[in-house]
Amino acid sequence: TTTTTTTNNNGKKKGSGSDKDAKEKKKELVVVPTRPVLDKNGVECRIPLEVGSRLMCLWRDGKHHPVRVIERKKKDRQGDKDLPASSAAQEQQNEDGTGVEDAYEYYVHYDEFNRRLDEWVQINKLDLSTLLRKDEKADGKKGSSSTKDGKRGGGRNQKRRVDSALEDAFLHGHGHHGGNKHPDPAHHGEGHEEFSADALQEHEEFTKVKNIQFIELGKYEMETWYFSPFPPEYEDCSRLYFCEFDFAFFKTKKQQQRHMKKVKMLHPPGDEIYRNTYKNREKKDVTLSFFEVDGKKEKIFCQNLCYLAKLFLDHKTLFYDVDLFLFYVLCEVDERGCHPVGYFSKEKHSEEGYNLACILMFPSYQRKGYGKLLISFSYELTKKEKKVGTPERPLSDLGAVSYYSYWTYTILNVLKTYDGDCISVKDIADITAIRQQDVISTLQRVQMIQYQKGQHVICAAPELLDRHIKEAGNFRYLVDSQKLIWTKYHHTQE
Repeated sequence: TTTTTTTNNNGKKKGSGSDKDAKEKKKELVVVPTRPVLDKNGVECRIPLEVGSRLMCLWRDGKHHPVRVIERKKKDRQGDKDLPASSAAQEQQNEDGTGVEDAYEYYVHYDEFNRRLDEWVQINKLDLSTLLRKDEKADGKKGSSSTKDGKRGGGRNQKRRVDSALEDAFLHGHGHHGGNKHPDPAHHGEGHEEFSADALQEHEEFTKVKNIQFIELGKYEMETWYFSPFPPEYEDCSRLYFCEFDFAFFKTKKQQQRHMKKVKMLHPPGDEIYRNTYKNREKKDVTLSFFEVDGKKEKIFCQNLCYLAKLFLDHKTLFYDVDLFLFYVLCEVDERGCHPVGYFSKEKHSEEGYNLACILMFPSYQRKGYGKLLISFSYELTKKEKKVGTPERPLSDLGAVSYYSYWTYTILNVLKTYDGDCISVKDIADITAIRQQDVISTLQRVQMIQYQKGQHVICAAPELLDRHIKEAGNFRYLVDSQKLIWTKYHHTQE
């Protein structure tokens, strides 16, 4: 028995009218022989598993979760050196005790989780007894197939429960591997709400498999989340080494170290427009600074930053067209230089009134409060421009959480400290530089807008304000406008 798969070269569409295309397609036709094996219940299945197979997989929490096989490839033992020691050791173990050997590894999507957790796994993490076979119905009932001795034992009930979990995860995943378990728009899913169905399908097909698994930036190693379209010469790399000052990237540690010896400018290019010293969570001094970098003047730096950012952002497509953007890079400052921890970008001139195009905190610096500082800084620039602003949509799931927290904290503090008799939504927008629609949606989320006598009224009881402000989280780093030295970019027709 064989299965036939057709690989897609870099996700590019091919024409159908030339002999060259026909030859390329013929080359891509790969016949993969399969062989029967028995799962732990003694039921026969065939490996390697087909792309699209659905079953349960052991995750890092020690529990099995429903997955779908997105891609498969031959094992590359040379690539084991790119895995962390803990992962390499774990892959030597056979979790289910079946002793099944398979020359392939599988790229799986966990139906319950965001695409950032997709990963390559080996057969020992997959529970073959939960494989949804073609002769099974969606409700978990089996066809007429059975083992020779007819023994199922407790496997039938267990299989029904597993099939039910798989089916439930599939339905809540909206039928594609980028699905979110939570249909509630407040969760913002994958951040693809404004994509058309065709565009979303093309995006997911092109980016379905992470090409880079790990990066090293400064003193940290990070596991990547998503696909990033690095140049073709980096296709065979699973790990890249970045210079933290200019974001140049290399295939080997030795190349990076050689480059670092030549670097003289130990901070991002551009103008330093803000610096302040704060107390961190441990009550120690931490100095933070912002650099403004013009995408037209520092094109290579900004393109490299976009390559890096795309590894952790699923829905952004900006890589080469950086001329029309300004980049604001947040750095931790010490005696060794200014070390980037995150950034946001904004258009030099936005017709839609966007004050932020893209925002990212590097994973190694998340959960420190820096993300809220980035958002706060973007609105501080908007105040300097004497405008109101809003971030470009769609928001990622993590971005949405940070923005809702910032909006809630900022708007409710205005209501709490306001001295006048009454305040309107427009007043709040003028004070905070937050767009009126965002003010309204935030007040609706905390249930502080009521419809009374034919009009909407803000109802803000003091105890309710205090509770929601506390729930918004701790804002350790706030922008001191007195220390912001910045001039608005003057757009000129070229």
